[in-house]
Amino acid sequence: MSPLIEHRSRKAARILDSARELVLDHGVRKVTVSEIAQCAGVGKGTVYLYWSAKEDLILGLFARELVTFLDEILARITADPATVLPRRLAPLLIRTGLNLPLARRLQSGDPGLLRLLTQQAGDRELFARVTPSAVCETGIPILHRHGLIRHDRPLPEQAYALNAVLIGFSTAMSGPATAPLGVDADEVLADAVNQLLEPPVAPSGRAIAAAAEETAVVMRQIREALLALIERSQTPQQ
Repeated sequence: MSPLIEHRSRKAARILDSARELVLDHGVRKVTVSEIAQCAGVGKGTVYLYWSAKEDLILGLFARELVTFLDEILARITADPATVLPRRLAPLLIRTGLNLPLARRLQSGDPGLLRLLTQQAGDRELFARVTPSAVCETGIPILHRHGLIRHDRPLPEQAYALNAVLIGFSTAMSGPATAPLGVDADEVLADAVNQLLEPPVAPSGRAIAAAAEETAVVMRQIREALLALIERSQTPQQ
């Protein structure tokens, strides 16, 4: 990487960091490009060298956050395929998701951010693919197909149940209240998901590996779509 490109990249990183901080503090609607530039220590025109509009910048910022989320999950699954077992995957999804400040702001209610993410049909469909309910609807059939999910309940019911559990634990684990002394929230969640979804007979190593690979393929497809959105959101001169 040439010094010029590296310098430009550092500027872009400062702009992204500043935009994230301001959106988290004030919401999308109240943040301006001038404020982002001032916070980043660059001129307003410099922001436009990278993004043609505030909306493009924030779309790219949100997509970057989701790519980071997927990269973490993919890395864990690649290192240990057994991570896709529901009792292990559920705590990982929540703990990793809690590190997404923009997603948490969206969940807490930011109409400006929600409107921005759903303004274009293609973006709306893409971001919908990484919501908890969509992850459950996509992931449960894969795990079921390879024997990692019990077969005595309809798939839609299992997906709904898992989504409800994830939302409940996510709310509890991200709120001001903490688990009682001596209680490990991750272990409680893992046990709840195990009892709710996993079959009485443990799946084979081959089945686990196949489920992990298929899950990773779906995640990589979403990741590629997010990267394409990031590229699309940037000023063409880059």
